[in-house]
Amino acid sequence: MPQTFAVTSAVELAIVERSGFVESRHAGSAVVLAPDGTVQREFGDPSALVLPRSSLKPVQALACLAAGAPLDGERLGLATASHSGTDRHVAVVRDILAAAGVGEDALGCPPAWPGDRATHDELVRELQGPQRIRMNCSGKHAAMLLACAVAGWDTATYLDPAHPLQATIRELVERLTGEKVAGTAIDGCGAPVYAMTLVGLARAIHRIGTSSSTSPFALHRNAGTLVQAVRTHPWTIAGPGGPDTIVIERLGVFAKGGAEGVMVMVAPNGTTVALKILDGSGRAATAVALRLLELAGALPAADVADAMSHLSLAISGGGKDVGAIRPAF
Repeated sequence: MPQTFAVTSAVELAIVERSGFVESRHAGSAVVLAPDGTVQREFGDPSALVLPRSSLKPVQALACLAAGAPLDGERLGLATASHSGTDRHVAVVRDILAAAGVGEDALGCPPAWPGDRATHDELVRELQGPQRIRMNCSGKHAAMLLACAVAGWDTATYLDPAHPLQATIRELVERLTGEKVAGTAIDGCGAPVYAMTLVGLARAIHRIGTSSSTSPFALHRNAGTLVQAVRTHPWTIAGPGGPDTIVIERLGVFAKGGAEGVMVMVAPNGTTVALKILDGSGRAATAVALRLLELAGALPAADVADAMSHLSLAISGGGKDVGAIRPAF
C-alpha cells in the first residue's frame, strides 16, 4: 500500500516547551525551493509520498478556472479556501452557487459546524445544526459545481474520480508537479486527493506562486490571478485568527495549510516551502514554514517574529503563558 515516510526518515522540525522543559517534539520532512525553482534545502525525506490534503486547493481552483468557471476576487479566494464558515464566507459561497444555478443541497461536502466560534455559537442559539455550506471546503465544492455548469458536465457526480472535472484536476496535478499521480484517496470533504512527493507539491505551488496575471499563457495568467486574489482578500482563505490569513496579511506570502500537518508557503521573492509534520498535527506547521523562509533569506527575521507573535503558539499553565511551540532550528 502507498504510504508516507517512516519515523526513521523524519527529522525534528518543532518542539513544545513548557516552563523550560521540552515536553514534546514534532518530526517531519520539508523542502525549500529557491526562487528559480531548484531545490535549495531538504529535511527528512521530501522525496517520499504525502497526501497534500487542502494544500492541493490552489491546483483544484486552477482546474476550475481552466474548465471555464468565472471566478475572480473574493470568489476565487473562497475556491482556494479552508474557510471558518462565517456569514461573510457563506455569502460568497452562495454567490458562486447562484452563478452555477444550483442550491446548497448540490454541495457534496458533508455538513459541519463553522470553525469560527462566534458563528458556531450564534447557530446554536438559533437552534440550527451543521450545514454543508458552513463546511470549510464548501467554497472549493461550489467552484467545482460552477465549473461543471459552465462546461456542461454532470453536477450530481462531480466528486467521482472518473468525472471530467476530476480528470482535469488530475492532469493539472501531474503537469504542475512533474510527477505521475502515485495514488488516489478521498479527502475529508469527499473530493479526490492525489499522492505526490513533497518536492512535487513544492514544485506545483512554486509554479503557481510565481506566476503573473499578465502572462501570455493562460495557465500562468490564471495562477497569477489566483495568487493576487488570495493576497488581496486574505480573509477568504481561512478567516479571523486563522494562521494562513495572518501570515498572508502580515507578510504577503502565499500560504495554504492542509490537514495532517501539511503546509505550503511561497515568499514574495518566490522562495517556496512544502512540509509535512509526521504525527499529523498542524499546530507547528506555519511557524516551521516561516522559519525556513527566514533561514533561506526570503523573509526578514523581525517580520517573521512579529507574525509568529500573532499565531496560536503559546503553551498555558494556570491560565498564564508558560511556554511555546517553536521551530527546532
